[in-house]
Amino acid sequence: MVYDIKLHKVNEVYMSVECDSSIAMELYEYFSFYADGYKFAPKYRAKLWDGRIRLFSYITKLIYAGLVDHFRIFCKERNYTLEIDSELEITSEFSVHEAKKFISTLNVPFEPRDYQLESFVHAIRNRRMLLLSNTSSGKSFVIYLMIRYLQLFNKKGLLIVPSLNLVSQMYSDLKSYGYNVDENCHKIYSGQEKITDKFLIISTYQSLATITNNRSNIDKEYFKNFDFIIVDEAHQGVTQSITGILSACVNAKYRIGTTGTLKNTKINTLTLIGLFGSVYEATTIQGLIKNKQITDFKIKCLNLKYDSEISEKSKSWTYAEEIEYLITNVKRNNFIKNLALSLSGTTLVLFQMVEKQGKYLYDIIKNSCKDRNVYYISGEISGEERERIRNICLTEKNAILVASYGVYSTGLNLPTIENIIFASPSKSRIRVLQSIGRMLRLSENKTMATLYDIADDLRYKKHMNFTLRHFLERLKIYNTEKFNYKIYNIEVKNND
Repeated sequence: MVYDIKLHKVNEVYMSVECDSSIAMELYEYFSFYADGYKFAPKYRAKLWDGRIRLFSYITKLIYAGLVDHFRIFCKERNYTLEIDSELEITSEFSVHEAKKFISTLNVPFEPRDYQLESFVHAIRNRRMLLLSNTSSGKSFVIYLMIRYLQLFNKKGLLIVPSLNLVSQMYSDLKSYGYNVDENCHKIYSGQEKITDKFLIISTYQSLATITNNRSNIDKEYFKNFDFIIVDEAHQGVTQSITGILSACVNAKYRIGTTGTLKNTKINTLTLIGLFGSVYEATTIQGLIKNKQITDFKIKCLNLKYDSEISEKSKSWTYAEEIEYLITNVKRNNFIKNLALSLSGTTLVLFQMVEKQGKYLYDIIKNSCKDRNVYYISGEISGEERERIRNICLTEKNAILVASYGVYSTGLNLPTIENIIFASPSKSRIRVLQSIGRMLRLSENKTMATLYDIADDLRYKKHMNFTLRHFLERLKIYNTEKFNYKIYNIEVKNND
């Protein structure tokens, strides 16, 4: 039989497509999408780029190997015949019974939840997986099970996390499950040796990106040594340097990405599926709450309404000018300070700009707080210090953490957090959902967590300000996820 399209395995990253030129052009367009914010890109404005990212190369006929299922959809829609190289669809025989028997040999301190067991089985069977499992659902334990199983076959692994503090946290998590991390794991971060004989490397993207050859390109020979690669918080994995690292792991048969959220754009999701494999949804936030596996929560939207004088003035502001006004607004910052001080339980105050808001908030909260410990965390704080603060707050019941979104909105394992305050505006779905996840982990005597979402209403007649639009985007997220929220309007007088 003559097939319209034939897929051939090239390596663990790419497959080649055999087809005629007209179909190749269709594929070129089919796997082509506008990049986020392409209209603002200098190359687009200079008419040097059409704003589209293309996953299929018309010249080389190469595309990510994880997109096999999307070729099935493409061919079904167009009545094309498709032949797939059997090497692209290899699965392993691995039963739930075998998984349970293996786990019993690890002497872990608790039984895996059903969805954790199912996720582990799916990963081993299929070798490729983009695990969509909500924040606080225990992804690190699923990662641990995969690592221990693959170690039986002398597979050399690479575990990538998005930040320095998560290198230390993942190392600690693996140790808490009973793993001999000193013998088996090597951490890579600033200044650490990149070469090791240990079974598993735990690193950030940034540290791995510094492993280059003499041409300042990623040293592909280094990455050929890995038999499996696991990426935690994989939704952050679509920048050029990160995809370069993943593409260099051409011998990694097991390719697992985990994330609590997928960015709401097709190109981002398809790139991740191409690099890792099809999405496997383990569970949902509502399901976890129902089964009492994470803390229930509510959202209080505090809509700060400014007077007409400043609202009229804001009509002429750029986005940067509006942000500057809000984060340096004394009354607004005092409101955040007083809110943090009024809350009982460990409270996380998340900010965006370090110098203009973060340090100021920390100072005014700390100076007003006599009976509670206040901690400051941003990118300038070392990974060791961040981990030290996290460990302190595991036992403290009433601390206040003033932290940057970049450091503490993702992956932080701190079950004692009962309150989160959004001190800076954002419309990022990933940032919002990941931040909410910081307070959902179960903790003794914690029955309810609360997010305080601060919005800023500078509307004047028909004009709506930038950050209020961002707030409306957050409300869309809450509605989509069926979160429980209530809006409170609060008057803020002009402080000029």
